[in-house]
Amino acid sequence: MSDRVILEVCVDTPAGLAAAIAGGADRIELCSALALQGLTPTPGLMALAAEAPIPIYPMIRPRNGDFVYDAGDLDAMFRDIDAVRAAGLAGVVIGANRPAGDLDVEALAMLVAHAEDLGVTLHRAFDLTPDPFAALETAIDLGFERILTSGQALNAMAGAETIAVLVERAAGRIAILAGGGVNPSNVAELVARTGVREVHGSCSGPMAYGLGQGHEDRAYKLGFVQDGLRDTDQAVVAQVAKVLRGLE
Repeated sequence: MSDRVILEVCVDTPAGLAAAIAGGADRIELCSALALQGLTPTPGLMALAAEAPIPIYPMIRPRNGDFVYDAGDLDAMFRDIDAVRAAGLAGVVIGANRPAGDLDVEALAMLVAHAEDLGVTLHRAFDLTPDPFAALETAIDLGFERILTSGQALNAMAGAETIAVLVERAAGRIAILAGGGVNPSNVAELVARTGVREVHGSCSGPMAYGLGQGHEDRAYKLGFVQDGLRDTDQAVVAQVAKVLRGLE
């Protein structure tokens, strides 16, 4: 097994996609609306991403809010998986919970089966489960490649102890992808404390607005622009990648 620690970067714009690739990302989680923690990307962005030289895993999340899905939501997700396949991308990122927070095994089994020829990552619906170690076994039984998790904490550093136990209990049966607040200053410690071989981050910086002075304020008042918008920063990606390469 390679000693290389994989860097996955989540992006939601064409510029962010280009920045992540140029900065040295190993894999992309492709989304729209990262300000909402990521929704399904548009067909146009998926088509653009298909030209990338690294694996692309689109988020399959049809709406904002929780991950408790009805039949209509699932129907949309099946169709979105079909769009990922048609675009020639490597895999999908999915998750679903029952009202009590445990994984919705029935829904996930259908989604994984529908994505049978694609790679499949379980997203942070995992972090809502009441028993992460039982959820780990469920994810393995369902056939997931990896689990994206902060260790059920607000960020991966805070959840490092739980992540380390997940890595130990996974015992190579599934990859644990640590995400949540990962940055150049903490990624080496995170890897050392947890033993993960994959990390996930937005590697972002403040987004530059295209509107001229005065117009931006009006766009803000009309609700088209929000405070704190961010986009992938090539320099941050490169900094994280450099730290990880130094661990090899």
